[in-house]
Amino acid sequence: MNDAVVLGILLIILAFVFRTSHSAKPFWKKFYTCVPALLLCYFIPSVLNSLGVISGEESNLYFVSSRYLLPTSLVLLTLSIDLKGILSLGPKALIMFLTGTVGIIFGGPITILIFSAIAPGAVGGSGPDAVWRGLTTVAGSWIGGGANQAAMKEVFNVSDNLFASMITVDVIVGSLWMAFLLYGAGITERLDGWLKSDTSAIESLRRKIDDYRMSLSRIPSLTDVMTVMAVGFGMTAIAHFGSDLIAPWITEHAPSLGKYSLTSPFFWIIIIATTGGVLLSFTGARELEGVGASRYGSLLLYILVASIGMRMDIMAIFKNPQLFLVGLVWMLFHVMLLLIVGKAIKAPFFFVAVGSEANIGGAASAPIMASAFHPALAPVGVLLAVLGYVLGTYCAWICGILMQAVS
Repeated sequence: MNDAVVLGILLIILAFVFRTSHSAKPFWKKFYTCVPALLLCYFIPSVLNSLGVISGEESNLYFVSSRYLLPTSLVLLTLSIDLKGILSLGPKALIMFLTGTVGIIFGGPITILIFSAIAPGAVGGSGPDAVWRGLTTVAGSWIGGGANQAAMKEVFNVSDNLFASMITVDVIVGSLWMAFLLYGAGITERLDGWLKSDTSAIESLRRKIDDYRMSLSRIPSLTDVMTVMAVGFGMTAIAHFGSDLIAPWITEHAPSLGKYSLTSPFFWIIIIATTGGVLLSFTGARELEGVGASRYGSLLLYILVASIGMRMDIMAIFKNPQLFLVGLVWMLFHVMLLLIVGKAIKAPFFFVAVGSEANIGGAASAPIMASAFHPALAPVGVLLAVLGYVLGTYCAWICGILMQAVS
């Protein structure tokens, strides 16, 4: 299907969800107390993909959204950033991120041990087709991102067929967990009550940003909108220009830095766009928040949400159920560890969700998860996801060695 048609369908879905979620009708009010709006923006495109109405594999919308709309969104969401406020959130966000990383590293070998006892065929195979080798690529993706995943394929000599299966496991299991986290974002007060967490710093930052926006708020003119778009897409242009220079130079002169994802163009696009947005927050561009810069950023981010959902084929679970069970058990270990540590240190659910998604989803998903709580918190997700890129190859390699040892 033509991508123009697909984009139209996705925007109609987003408009439908937003209009019904703000409807005064009793049915919709009751419906959205149970189902978060953001979850539907993600889930409906996945259903259409599973039914064959649209195709996530054939469409280029995810590539366009992640390379062009995401960096622009990050610039517009960070224009009004309060760096001091984010730093005041304390170390719990970092603790939960590292807990999620540890959950992936040790969850892999533990999962192999479990299946070796109950269903050895699920984690068997030999040579390049050994399942443990394929799982190293999932570890690379779940701790870092696509560049780390590709690195693990080469390091552990994973066959192409097995790698294709593992990409599906990675996307489906990761997407299912993201759906649960988005649901959790809609009931965050209940979850914070269970965790007995102190959310005062997060609430204070939210109020401070909202007060700042209200103090500047005015009806935007066409000139204002043009300026917002110029700043957002202009910084994205600079990010791509810089990425096209930096990534090839490092690949040629210091290829060993690839293990830190420093040879990945996408890594540099995200770094430069986020840095540009932060730097602009110290200039007069910060006042563009008064004409809705973050709203435009959120719009672009929601298009990315829908395009990510479009890549999830729910029916693929039934094509190789054993591998998906392995992935689900592995994810369950990651989740249990996050909840145990989160409960122990009384971390707000925001830190649990963003710490997890910064590992599992990376730079494309972490700001979505953070902005589900508040647009002002999107940079927290970006910063943690960047850390995941840096740690991804090393931690996935350790995970791979451990999985090899228990296989």
